[in-house]
Amino acid sequence: MSTLTPQSKDFSAWYNEVVIAAGLADYSDVKGCMIIKPYGYALWENIQKIMDEKIKELGVENVYLPLFIPESYLKKEAEHVKGFAPEVVWVTEAGDKKLEEKLAIRPTSETVMYRTFAKWISSYRDLPLKVNQWCNVVRWEMRTRLFLRTTEFLWQEGHTLHATKEEADEMVEAALTMYQKFVNDYLAVDVLKGIKSESEKFAGASYTKSIEGIMKDGKALQMGTSHSLGQNFAKTFDIKFLDKNGSEQTPWPTSWGISTRLIGGLIMAHGDDKGLILPPAIAPIQIVIIPIWKNEQEKEKIKKYAERIIKELKKFKIKIDWDETKSPGWKFNEYELKGVPLRLEVGPKDEIEQKVILVRRDNGGKTAIDFNELKNKSKAVLKKIQKNLLKINKEFIRNSERKFNNYNDYKKEIGESNFLALIHWCGSIKCEEQIKNDTKATIRIYAKNKRPGKCLVCSQKTNDLVYLAKAY
Repeated sequence: MSTLTPQSKDFSAWYNEVVIAAGLADYSDVKGCMIIKPYGYALWENIQKIMDEKIKELGVENVYLPLFIPESYLKKEAEHVKGFAPEVVWVTEAGDKKLEEKLAIRPTSETVMYRTFAKWISSYRDLPLKVNQWCNVVRWEMRTRLFLRTTEFLWQEGHTLHATKEEADEMVEAALTMYQKFVNDYLAVDVLKGIKSESEKFAGASYTKSIEGIMKDGKALQMGTSHSLGQNFAKTFDIKFLDKNGSEQTPWPTSWGISTRLIGGLIMAHGDDKGLILPPAIAPIQIVIIPIWKNEQEKEKIKKYAERIIKELKKFKIKIDWDETKSPGWKFNEYELKGVPLRLEVGPKDEIEQKVILVRRDNGGKTAIDFNELKNKSKAVLKKIQKNLLKINKEFIRNSERKFNNYNDYKKEIGESNFLALIHWCGSIKCEEQIKNDTKATIRIYAKNKRPGKCLVCSQKTNDLVYLAKAY
């Protein structure tokens, strides 16, 4: 039986322990890489399956492009290569021969995508071009943590080309809204949504929008991004098309993505000292049945009753644990650790009375119900759990937010604890860098609302409000 470090004592230690103890992932012999175990990969499969359908609803088709990118491609877009240079892993030899040109192992696919797009379009009739790929990428991270930041990770990356800036802007917003709705509806995580500052945008982008979750330790986690790439990439790779008048034009590209770090966000947004708490909409196991017996006679009766229960709940993701080497108490703790939303306990008395004990993972609520209520009650309880987790997360973010007009007050408080701050900012990199250097907090996004005020750092008048937080 696993005993986790309490979140209040050391949130970072709790996180590392729960990922391992719950069977989500393990460390690899290759520094910074992780092994995703079946239970963790089942979470990613559920995310991928749902997201893939939603991506296709935006008119996007799946493709696959090479893992290796020629150095000349990566160097074509100066700002892009500068942003990724410290993280790029290079292949310089194949077998016993040195390559004529170094190959980058894909840190992201914009350069190879747009080289390919140049061959695919020639007319306005070829636009919009919308593709997506599910793949792995490699970024040589110095400080890694399972799911949150690893050298190799899994993600999806959407890439589109549009005839006009307006259409590209609409795509950027549509992709981000898709991510926001998915994270809200399936992961039960509330997020802030908005534009990143210039220094925090994607390397080579015109602008970047993101969704930001606030984890239980008060730190922010970027959970999805969507980028307008202006026309730089299109011009660099000489992508042209003829418009309706026969004039040559340059298209407007976008890119957008989510990754396995969503699993890290899911863990940190909901988990408690007992382990994971998984929303039913995404959980690999929605209901676990724990049969309880003392002798073979009781076991046989409960087995027949359990078969009826499983048949009644066949539409749910369900598991029954018959392991005789583990006690019921051990199993209760194990499935709480794994975050299974709903536990059903079935003992000799329950079999006689044709009842089942329902136990909720989110609040520990325990209810005895009749067998004939089981299907409807289970469905209703799972919906309540999903709704309750989002409600709790929304309240947490609302209670986490603090407003500041005095920089010294902010520095003092952020030095003592982590939280989300709403402040005025003049827009200067100098003030942004000072905040980062003084507090380790960064500007996450611009707030949607504007109002007159003064920059927290330099007191210059401004209408812009931004959210600040330390981040993963």
